[in-house]
Amino acid sequence: MHKGEVIYRHSATVRITHWVNALVLLVLLMSGLQIFNAHPALYLGEDSDFRNPVMAMGAVEEGETMKGVTTIFGYAIPTTGVFGLSGDADSGYDSRGFPWWSTLPGYRNLAMGRRWHFFFAWLFLMNGLAYLAWSFASGHLRRDLAPSRKELGHIGASIREHARLKFPKGEEAKRYNVLQKLAYLAVALLLLPLMLLTGLAMSPGMDAAFPVLLDMFGGRQSARTIHFVSATAIVLFFVVHLVMVLISGVWNNLRSMITGRYVIEPAEGKS
Repeated sequence: MHKGEVIYRHSATVRITHWVNALVLLVLLMSGLQIFNAHPALYLGEDSDFRNPVMAMGAVEEGETMKGVTTIFGYAIPTTGVFGLSGDADSGYDSRGFPWWSTLPGYRNLAMGRRWHFFFAWLFLMNGLAYLAWSFASGHLRRDLAPSRKELGHIGASIREHARLKFPKGEEAKRYNVLQKLAYLAVALLLLPLMLLTGLAMSPGMDAAFPVLLDMFGGRQSARTIHFVSATAIVLFFVVHLVMVLISGVWNNLRSMITGRYVIEPAEGKS
């Protein structure tokens, strides 16, 4: 293989749906946090058990001062300045679940946040269906994302290579490694559909038409909690994804997702 071999790594469909998804999920996350801030607590079951939340954010009085506290399964964690009570002593504190800069809009407006969230949720659904339809029709899902038995057998070696920040070169770099395949499949076929279904389960209109949605998740409050957890898992995936993009070659990775072309470094011992 010649040094600096250029391959066509991502099709136009993958690139377009990737960037649409990035924008849509960012808006959904920020508008979702605006909605969450209207009642920053999570429960299990059908009803809200205010005395025993799974997780809650809020401000509490302690003497003459206010402190932000995040409670998870009854364990209170001080989070002043970030969650529950955001801001600082100089600019002033604001009692809310997530800080204003992480929400859309950046001020208290539940109605506007819901409008943004529901509109972009439909864009997310249409973009996801377009990607899945193309993936099945083109064989992309089976050819590029489904790990083989041999690859699954080498998952331990792949984890060790990632831990040492050793990235594939040569022929190995022309395809996704087993960890990438499993991560992309988990997001595309598990986390994103789960987030969508739990979101639908919180809609009174959808519940009236499809009451089985609430039965699937054990109640409206359970659906809301699962929705929050799945969204958090997606955020963690994107954080790891961005870190890997940065340390494995920013320009090369960005170019491949913009133009489709990716430069393959030669394997050791080859030129």
